[in-house]
Amino acid sequence: MLRHRSARDCRDMLTPHVAARISRPVTCDPRRHKDPAYRRPRPNRGIPWGGRVQLAREARCRIGLALGAGSARGLAHIGVLQVLEEEGVPVDVIVGSSAGALVGGIYAAWRDLGMMERLAMHIKWDHLVDLCFPRMGLVAGDRILEFLRVLTRGKSFADLSLPFAATAVDIETGEEVLLREGEVALAIRASMAVPGIVAPVRVGGRLLVDGAVLDRVPASRAREMGADFVIAVSAGGNADGAPDRHRKEPVRNIFEVITTAVELMELAILRQRILGADVVIAPDLADIGPTRLDRAAEIIERGRAAARACLPGIARGLEGVLV
Repeated sequence: MLRHRSARDCRDMLTPHVAARISRPVTCDPRRHKDPAYRRPRPNRGIPWGGRVQLAREARCRIGLALGAGSARGLAHIGVLQVLEEEGVPVDVIVGSSAGALVGGIYAAWRDLGMMERLAMHIKWDHLVDLCFPRMGLVAGDRILEFLRVLTRGKSFADLSLPFAATAVDIETGEEVLLREGEVALAIRASMAVPGIVAPVRVGGRLLVDGAVLDRVPASRAREMGADFVIAVSAGGNADGAPDRHRKEPVRNIFEVITTAVELMELAILRQRILGADVVIAPDLADIGPTRLDRAAEIIERGRAAARACLPGIARGLEGVLV
């Protein structure tokens, strides 16, 4: 039986060097090194549109967040969540696909973005990858699952204070599956099973793979869970689903070959779908490859920048909902 684990337990799963570093406050904002006068934005307690947010609460307008796929670029979701918290935008529902399920699920279990940012700064693929004979995937995924069980504190969906769901695809039937019962870690693991890279996993008799195969940004699923106003975050493609055609980094290994090929197919499907979101936040990540965990600080900061740029649109959208 799984037990709830503390932050100390999470650190114990990492190497002593990494565990010591994620225990310290984050100070590595990339712009800080370029401009000595730069100061990271602090929470703004008196934002002009705060009244609309308060009205949304009083009117019980449920705000949903749809976090899309993006591999390492999905760390931008942390920056988006930081800005929404700082500006007092309540999030009532989260639905995530692939990397979006990872960030959304851990956030729903911990509600501690500081811990998540520190972890993102120092996590390496070696902590997650267990290579295997490629019967169903290059990575067995057992190490990922154990890591997720620690990061979600062994919680089930019923234990979460914030409603959360992860999307996956039944590879045997072709059906899209919304996971919102049972073990949170197992649901995230299924949603992250990129075909050809991470082996699929059986959940409830279904053989499941990455939810982004059919629904890269699950905005419609957030509405199914009762959201009246949906903010979607697309990490890795433009708001209209166009792929990043001006990528500056070369494809470097078999993981990026498969990930990039799958991503192009997912984006082609996304362009044919009605996104169904009231606001789409699309960080500029065209020059960052899908495996670049080493650029976590920059990815998170770009998520923050994109979220701040969309605050006026969120304000106008909430006003429209409340009229």
